Amino acid sequence: MIDRVAVIGAGQMGNGIAHVFAQAGVPVAMIDVSADALERGRSTIEKNLDRQVKKGTIDAAAKAATLQRVETSTDMGAASRATLVVEAATERVDLKYRIFEELDRVAPPGAVLATNTSSISITEIAARTKRPGQVIGMHFMNPVPVMQLVEVIRGLATTDETTARVMELAKQVGKTPVEVNDYPGFVANRILMPMINEAVYCVMEGVGEPEAIDTVMKLGMNHPMGPLALADLIGLDTCVAILEVLQAGLGDPKYRPCPLLRKYVAAGWLGRKSGRGFYHYAS
Repeated sequence: MIDRVAVIGAGQMGNGIAHVFAQAGVPVAMIDVSADALERGRSTIEKNLDRQVKKGTIDAAAKAATLQRVETSTDMGAASRATLVVEAATERVDLKYRIFEELDRVAPPGAVLATNTSSISITEIAARTKRPGQVIGMHFMNPVPVMQLVEVIRGLATTDETTARVMELAKQVGKTPVEVNDYPGFVANRILMPMINEAVYCVMEGVGEPEAIDTVMKLGMNHPMGPLALADLIGLDTCVAILEVLQAGLGDPKYRPCPLLRKYVAAGWLGRKSGRGFYHYAS
């Protein structure tokens, strides 16, 4: 039984994951090395709950109860009582390896260790622990409180029991889990990132302005959001990181990040989180 969750990382994905579990009635410890990040993460959860209250999907009492279930900590030891840990740190291989090595030491022996990675090998992360059968991918979509899908990714050693527990838990918190196997980019990003990358090439080569490219995909292909606006939402640095994992893992140059995408990242144009990407955003 999953009765307490720890979420590692209070950023865009981490606070959304904490929100979803807390709203479903599960106590959550949201852990980050930065106290400021934790404060911002908790503030984001409160704002998103306020939005739900205004829409009438929850009432004020449910909002208060949800916030009460979220505790924050800068100490990884706060994961010591969790029966499920979901890591949602920056998409860097070395960082995730370090986190899982530490989680393996502090989390209870029976705890499931999940990663929200969007592309990094679950098998390789699991190998950094002494419990590879209990390591799994839980790839939530952004924004987490709104999007229904969770990619549940089995590593080479992930047990049937672990997979079943996580699939059932995803359903309990109102998500639709889809089981996939551990290959670079899994399903979502193996399909999505080449599309985003090709859209960036269209900008670089002058085929169309970002607004024109996104409008073609929205109206012509019935996408709710164009690929360049979506890239800005994901974070252009994250898009580059995922494409690099795809290129290295699959050995195919078609996954090479577009030079313009790299240039924007080098300039600090990371999308919504920096105020500028393919579009400008008010601060």
